[in-house]
Amino acid sequence: MSWQLTSFVILGGVLLAGFAWYERSRPPSQVVALVAALAALAIAGRIAFAAFPNVKPTTDIVVFAGYALGGAPGFAVGAFTALGSNLWFGQGPWTPWQMVAWGLCGVLGALLALGKRDAGRFTLAAACGFAAIFYGALMNFSLMATYGGDLSWKKFWFYEGRAIPFEVAHFTANVALALVAGPAMVRMLIRFRERFEWQRSEASAVQARGGRGLGGALRSGGVAALLLILLAAVATPSARADAAEEATSVGRALHWLEAQQRPSGGFAADSGREAGAEITSWAMLALAATGRNPLDVSKAGRTPVDFLRSHADEIKDAGDIARTILALEAAGADPRQFAGENLVERLLAQRRENGSYQAWPATSAYAVLALRAAGANDATAKTVAWLRKVQGRDGGWGNNPGDASTPEITGAALQVLTPGSEASDRALGYLRDAKRPNGGFAPANNLAANAQATAWAVQGLLAAGKDPASFGPGRSSLAYLRDLQADDGHFLQAPGQEASPVWVTADAAVPLAGAHLPISAPPREPKPKPAPLPSKGSSNFSGGVPPSASAPPAGGKSPLEYLEQAEAGAGAPSAAPPPLGKGGKGGKGRTPAGGSIGGALPQGSPISPAPAPATPLPSEASGEPASEATEAESSTAGAILLGLLAGCVLFALGLAVRKGWMRWRYGL
Repeated sequence: MSWQLTSFVILGGVLLAGFAWYERSRPPSQVVALVAALAALAIAGRIAFAAFPNVKPTTDIVVFAGYALGGAPGFAVGAFTALGSNLWFGQGPWTPWQMVAWGLCGVLGALLALGKRDAGRFTLAAACGFAAIFYGALMNFSLMATYGGDLSWKKFWFYEGRAIPFEVAHFTANVALALVAGPAMVRMLIRFRERFEWQRSEASAVQARGGRGLGGALRSGGVAALLLILLAAVATPSARADAAEEATSVGRALHWLEAQQRPSGGFAADSGREAGAEITSWAMLALAATGRNPLDVSKAGRTPVDFLRSHADEIKDAGDIARTILALEAAGADPRQFAGENLVERLLAQRRENGSYQAWPATSAYAVLALRAAGANDATAKTVAWLRKVQGRDGGWGNNPGDASTPEITGAALQVLTPGSEASDRALGYLRDAKRPNGGFAPANNLAANAQATAWAVQGLLAAGKDPASFGPGRSSLAYLRDLQADDGHFLQAPGQEASPVWVTADAAVPLAGAHLPISAPPREPKPKPAPLPSKGSSNFSGGVPPSASAPPAGGKSPLEYLEQAEAGAGAPSAAPPPLGKGGKGGKGRTPAGGSIGGALPQGSPISPAPAPATPLPSEASGEPASEATEAESSTAGAILLGLLAGCVLFALGLAVRKGWMRWRYGL
């Protein structure tokens, strides 16, 4: 086999592996659209600077894409840039070499992000300069492998020496562009990937775009900023479709969960077990998260609160007490007058000298959340300080101080911390690294992702103000949870794996409802009452996210309304959900949701987290949920068209500049 054939076989293998990597990462529609826009921008930059050999922004854009979006998207941007730009410059045997070279530059950017998440101006410039050298060396090798016959170091250095002026121009241009625009463009791309703040409210997105102005957009990233703003406007309908789909999913889960209530008023982990206080508390938190006050959900005249009162003997350690306080507050019941005792005082009596509860981060975090829900904020500062003190070097927390960090315990602690604080940012860094490509989180590094670990981690993200649909690389964590929902509305623990379906469904419903701990009580039916204010104790706040009762948006729909309209418009699902319990439709006053704490909390079993104020559903979302695939395709197509349009404009400008240069320099 000749060197030429061998080299192209290797190139083909690299390209197939790179595109398979990108495809298997299952990027969300917004990332697909951003990859298309960045490739179009890189193509436009190469064409616009065609008059200046090797002076192009293309390599820098590819490196920035890999740094901000990850290795697979970075490789895709580089490969598509080479293939698309050669429609103007001419296709040939050099095209696959350029696709691989620029694709690997994208991977280089991702490798830089692994070692340094907040690279500065000079670090980015050094990386782009190295990328220029690497790209030139690989392309010089391609000349030798394709046209030079035998391979030898002597011939390779001959090609390298001949290309020195071009390499110097490429290196200088890359470094100069990175110094001038690198940090601004990287910040913009990372913000786009992680936050998508424009998705939550179309009005706020318009206000943000209007406030910046054309001059501000140009100063913060030039044409790239304008492209990303246009891309955000095109992708907004996809956000509304996702919100409608999540609301329908939550409505189905609520139907199923209410049907599992026992005549005693309580809930059991599955059909083969007895109802208990632990699972009943979990179910109460899920009901409140989805807009149903637990006091409006009864069986044989008994509510979950009645069940907890009759099973007060199961409330033993600090974890049990904290979980019960959270559940009672989610129903609007007073934990200071429960079954003849004050649960708040009982919980405070179990706090240790160092501020912890049972010396476990999870129990301590949920104790803080329970006290905040009950209005005892002044009693939490010492525990919060202890949690910060035992935070791991990687930013996370484990079952015990010093143990390997886990996403679920980190998600619990993250709900306690003040968003934007140093401890919160370190915890987010850990969760970003722990996220799996399928969007899920695993209870340990050597285990597969599952629904409960993902739900607990996502609640922490919500408390920190992050959008789980776009946080970190890979798929949306919310999409991962939705994929685990069965036809009857309950959730699987993992694909093909059933485990404690009531508990798993309660955990998954909370983040899908946009909620995290602590949860305020939804209004009662049929005459809604305002949710109880957390003013029972001192208002001195020690950090983190305070409890709040969220009001429904004007014209907004509850999850059950989305479900009912979806069934009316598209036909009922094959397995019809069981009827609602007493109270009819879910209340529209959606409140923050949260998870609950496990029973006796043995060292090996962490407490599950629960979310805070629920994110209101957009009032303009259609009653019949739109197809996610259709919206994603339209958003991607729109972004590609916008990118190509910008490329054509820049191409025309480049031709005009080149024509002027030729006329001035040579009189042509």
